[in-house]
Amino acid sequence: MTVKKKTTNKNKLWASLALLALFTVLFKSCGIKPNSWQPPTKPEFTDKLKINEELLSSQKIDLNGWYGPEDIVFDDEGNMFCGVHIAENDFSDGKILKITCNGEVEIYYDSNSWVAGLHFDVNNNLIALSHKEGLISISPQKQVTVLAKKDEKGREFLIPNGLDIASNGNIYFSNTSHKSAYNVKFGRKLIMELKEDGGLYKYNPKTNKISTLIDGTYFGNGVVLSKNEDFLLLTETSKYRVLKYWLKGDKKGTQEIFMDNLPGFPNGISIRENGSFWLGFSTARNDMLDNIHSKKFMKKITFGLPEFLQPKQEAFGMILNVSEKGEIISALFDDSGKIIPEAGAVKQNKNTLYIGGDNLPYIGYYSISKD
Repeated sequence: MTVKKKTTNKNKLWASLALLALFTVLFKSCGIKPNSWQPPTKPEFTDKLKINEELLSSQKIDLNGWYGPEDIVFDDEGNMFCGVHIAENDFSDGKILKITCNGEVEIYYDSNSWVAGLHFDVNNNLIALSHKEGLISISPQKQVTVLAKKDEKGREFLIPNGLDIASNGNIYFSNTSHKSAYNVKFGRKLIMELKEDGGLYKYNPKTNKISTLIDGTYFGNGVVLSKNEDFLLLTETSKYRVLKYWLKGDKKGTQEIFMDNLPGFPNGISIRENGSFWLGFSTARNDMLDNIHSKKFMKKITFGLPEFLQPKQEAFGMILNVSEKGEIISALFDDSGKIIPEAGAVKQNKNTLYIGGDNLPYIGYYSISKD
């Protein structure tokens, strides 16, 4: 009797734990209301996308314990700047770092938040996208001016992301979301939920006016102007594509797909002197995620599962050189992720390509040949 009673109690315990786990999954699954989407069959890694080991020759610039150089810029003297956050997967605090030509790493601006996009204007002001202050300008004397925290409808720029500045001074930038500040869980929700949020914007420094160019994007991310500034590009991370927004000509004010069905999650994008673009990826596409995207219920259940059972961001370094027509010219890989596990930032300075990412504790740099 005693043995049977112990066995019965043990079974009840396991049943209770199983019910608790089930209720936890169901409760967490209520936190997402996903759209259904059937991703196109992902491209094979052949031809111009054939895997190579080019990025394994990259070297590293340590950031002294800081993480997440999502964008990288250089001043006229060759000093490098990047925004960082406090720890791996902790985006609650951050700074802007300056890496001098001598390799010294110092805090340039205490932003108290992660700073994603960076760009110097013609007056050497550092224009930045702070997750706390929005679009800001930092003068050479380090005086800070908040340019914009909200759009015309009063919605906050909670995840301002990529930016570029035109020759006339107009600032173009993306905001990934109006709904929440960035953290890993919310980022995963944005990708799985697949709903339009945030947008693409223009700030006119002469009028101090914000204009919405695209209201609602699918994880709007990197932004770059074309060489002639007749269009700009915006990466849509969760839809594996890049949008083109026309600034001049007959199509002015309209948008179209520049590249679609990409092999990974596009993130940072920048221009080369020859007018082509560097396009970096957070990682390659995930088969599990692609398979459940068309099934709302499965996405809800998956979102409620413990993190270790959810689709993961695998370490996979991938950068494409893309023409002005959206054609792949060449590709650089570290499919092992040993040196370059992600490429959220891709910025060329002279004959070196500098590479950052959301959770990297360093900046990678890769020597490239002249065009």
